[in-house]
Amino acid sequence: MEGVPARARGYVAGAALVALLCLTPLTTTAPGTPWWAVGLLAALYAVGEQIARRRFAGTFSPVLLAGAFLLSPPAAALVPLPGALCSYVEQGPVVLRRVWRAAQSALAVTVAAQVHGALGGREAVAGSDVPYALLPAGAAVLAHCAVLAVLDGGMLALAEGLPALKACRGLFLRSLAPLAVHGLAGLMMAVLWRSPYGPVAALLVLFPMAVSWWVFAQYHRERAAHRATIRALVQAVDIKDGYTRGHSERVGQASMMIARELGMDERRVEVIRFAGILHDVGKLGVPTRLLRKDGPLTPEERRVIELHPEYGHEITRGISFLGEARSAILHHHERIDGTGYPYGLVGSQIPEPARVVAVADAFDAMTSTRSYSRARPVPVALAELERCAGTQFDPRMVTALVRVIDRDGWHPVVTADEPHPAVPAPTTAPERPGVPR
Repeated sequence: MEGVPARARGYVAGAALVALLCLTPLTTTAPGTPWWAVGLLAALYAVGEQIARRRFAGTFSPVLLAGAFLLSPPAAALVPLPGALCSYVEQGPVVLRRVWRAAQSALAVTVAAQVHGALGGREAVAGSDVPYALLPAGAAVLAHCAVLAVLDGGMLALAEGLPALKACRGLFLRSLAPLAVHGLAGLMMAVLWRSPYGPVAALLVLFPMAVSWWVFAQYHRERAAHRATIRALVQAVDIKDGYTRGHSERVGQASMMIARELGMDERRVEVIRFAGILHDVGKLGVPTRLLRKDGPLTPEERRVIELHPEYGHEITRGISFLGEARSAILHHHERIDGTGYPYGLVGSQIPEPARVVAVADAFDAMTSTRSYSRARPVPVALAELERCAGTQFDPRMVTALVRVIDRDGWHPVVTADEPHPAVPAPTTAPERPGVPR
């Protein structure tokens, strides 16, 4: 636990203590507790949690929520404990992570059971009153999701210094849809459990859930393969051109900020982020001596470097998931006035992703130290982009970047391990303001 801040360990200890307090009413209500049901649900959750975390990278929430719909709050809080305390953990500290999972699951289920019971949910489940049972079940799912978001948001704020409110809101919104589906499955389990068909019928609900989990896991594995492909290409460019290490990731981040500010849907935002990250992959086909040359390029050398968008387009030709990102790789050096390369496209002839990446690329080029120029302050770089809007850059993209940076600031996140090499002081100014090689 040496790598975990003391305040985060204290937070886990506090959550575990509150979770234990949630179990104390069992000492007075033990005679009425259906221990066989608690044991069966706990065993189901323990087995399901092992499979879910090892195979699906998720958690077995339907059984937890079924427990919240069937049992009293203290009894429901017992259901996740065996599974969480024995759950699969990829990274240490193992004990701390297991205790944290047990505490947050117990607290979330307790609150969900309290909300469900307060709204008369257990009576609706017992009477198989499905239309009415949806209301208390929905409220319980919202409460369950909110508790998990608050607990995880607090942990992120303590361990990583993230803004607590923003972290909680993001976690709540991301987990709401999956938990709503799990809540419906849990409600079906609870209603069948109380029906004449009994617990055996309730277990049948888990089969379609397992199929959906498998499909979801395949989707996540495919995304992981995509990220690995992109990471390998970016690392190859960073190794070849050490002066611009981290540039690809920063351009991807700035491109994503512009796309979101323009109101694009998240799927397209992701494609544009890929385009930003891979925009310079064609430099793999450019001689290293040209990429690392100090001072201005000769006309012949510049013509060689100006081939890198076409090289990049060819390198990524067989990567189907990139979609329109390939058009941005090919056209990110086109200019609105038609004087760019490789094809001299004008205005709206330039694909929209390419216009986004062009602004992001120039912004990072101006705010980073290179072999031929020193970094400029962010306000100066933004002013230069605004000056060139309408001739070199699309004004919409420039306005979006200026607006989002004025509001949220520029905090580049780069995962490259190695630092930038020492860069000598430039002897000449860049050949064109704001235009990276």
